[in-house]
Amino acid sequence: MAAASDKARFYLEQQVPELKEFEKKKIFPKEEITSILKKRSEFEHKINARGPLPADYARYAEYEMNLDTLRRKRIKRLGIKAPAHSGQRRIFFILERATKKFHGDVGLWMQYIEYARKQKAHKKLSQIFMNALRLHPTKPELWIYAARYTLEEHADMTQARSYMQRGLRFCKNSQNMWIQYAKLEMIYITKLGARQRILGLDGSRQAPAVDHSDTDPNADMIALPQITGEDINPSASNDEPDQVALQNLNATPALTGAIPIAIFDTASKQFNNSDVLGHDFYNMILEFENTPCVKRILDHIVESMLAEHATSPHTQICYIMLPVAGLTPTSPQFPSSFGTSLARIKESMEKQPSTSQRLASEIVKWLQPIASLEDIDPALKTVAAATVRSAERTASGPLAS
Repeated sequence: MAAASDKARFYLEQQVPELKEFEKKKIFPKEEITSILKKRSEFEHKINARGPLPADYARYAEYEMNLDTLRRKRIKRLGIKAPAHSGQRRIFFILERATKKFHGDVGLWMQYIEYARKQKAHKKLSQIFMNALRLHPTKPELWIYAARYTLEEHADMTQARSYMQRGLRFCKNSQNMWIQYAKLEMIYITKLGARQRILGLDGSRQAPAVDHSDTDPNADMIALPQITGEDINPSASNDEPDQVALQNLNATPALTGAIPIAIFDTASKQFNNSDVLGHDFYNMILEFENTPCVKRILDHIVESMLAEHATSPHTQICYIMLPVAGLTPTSPQFPSSFGTSLARIKESMEKQPSTSQRLASEIVKWLQPIASLEDIDPALKTVAAATVRSAERTASGPLAS
């Protein structure tokens, strides 16, 4: 116990000059400084005593984060100069001690990572990722976080892919890992598409007349070259993009959805063509409904599911939703495509009565949001509502024999 008290006193004595400066500059009055010192003493004695818990470190770090936020606000209000990173250094020190003491606690690592990201301490964060992944290579959430961070903050898709591919060596039995890898690729494709629109390289002959950076702040983060029609074809005599070159550009695997399809195929083999995995992939891809290659990817997923599990409710609901994939209920093409979906509902219910109850539950989940829309065609709304009521009766009834 004496050793613990000595260690706690050592850390507390190091904080005295900073606290005196706070009092001198009137950032905190003497009473608050006494309270701060008391609180820190409690935390230090607790984490240096025998049997500390990860939660003790987490609460200590949270207290210091709140204190640092208050300190920054007061410095700004008082208009005085003070060390900008002293609170940050202390919090990093606490979290580093925590992860060394409880290196097996993923929650502490995530708190460490989140704080470093919030502080934009990129070099520090790279080191934290390296240490965390070395100690926890079988934790999918760490690989996924590292990959998403690398793409979102640094626009480095090569490194993001590297994280996911290395992670899959250790976490190949995690379905979420495969889905998140495909999702990462879809995010990248969407960003490339947005970049093309900004540069006027989306196949249209008119460049955007307004700056879209306000509505899509992440759209131009991808580190792509500033391509113009002259760059593609220097011999062109006009300023319009070369359409043949653009077609070749859009036919690359990165933009046609070939990579997400390859990930889906590999994941399907890993999980014995699981229909549940296929359904989860379908729903994830559907989130990117405005991305041009979505329809091609969904067609491939449904085709694969029909080949392996044609009668599964997971397969059938994907097959039913496919005609309207990527269409908004207010679009002119939606009613005719919706008619195809309704015909598929009837076909599936008649052919597979043994699974109709589970399929009906999926149909209700799909159609309820459409039936509740106010700005769609009244006839379409009526049909959707009637189909929901019919599906609800089937879903609540006894299973057919």
